[in-house]
Amino acid sequence: MLRNILLLLLATLIVIQFIRPAKNEQPGPQPLHIETKYPADEAVRSILKKACNDCHSNNTVYPWYSKIQPVYWWLNHHIKDGKRHLNFDAFTNRPAWNQYHKFEEIREMIDKNKMPLASYTWAHKDAVLSETEKQQLLNWVKSSKMAMEQQYPKDSLVRPKK
Repeated sequence: MLRNILLLLLATLIVIQFIRPAKNEQPGPQPLHIETKYPADEAVRSILKKACNDCHSNNTVYPWYSKIQPVYWWLNHHIKDGKRHLNFDAFTNRPAWNQYHKFEEIREMIDKNKMPLASYTWAHKDAVLSETEKQQLLNWVKSSKMAMEQQYPKDSLVRPKK
């Protein structure tokens, strides 16, 4: 009986290796990328690349262990959820109030040490943000919000009431 259960489990593990969602890879220019409106310096770009872009852009750099199911499904879920909340490659497609709100959420997530996720930094030690890196991101967020405040009327940066 135990042998049959183990064989069934092994067969299931082998079969699921062939069931894969599409990868999060859209190479090429991203015309709606956040930096088309809110430029970042090289330091901020580097921080975003190492700590944010895998889950918050249209191009994920997959680690070797993503080739193993069900790990890939778990990663894919995180990527889809991350992009649902914030996608740097589709950022400027959102209304001004939403962009402004997303900058505020970025600030909040950094201040509360909620991003990057612990489950991500566990496997990506280089994604752990130093205090200096956090401050660089916060400065970029602040300057981007200030640019929006100068460009848009104040009431357009607030979510419309339904």
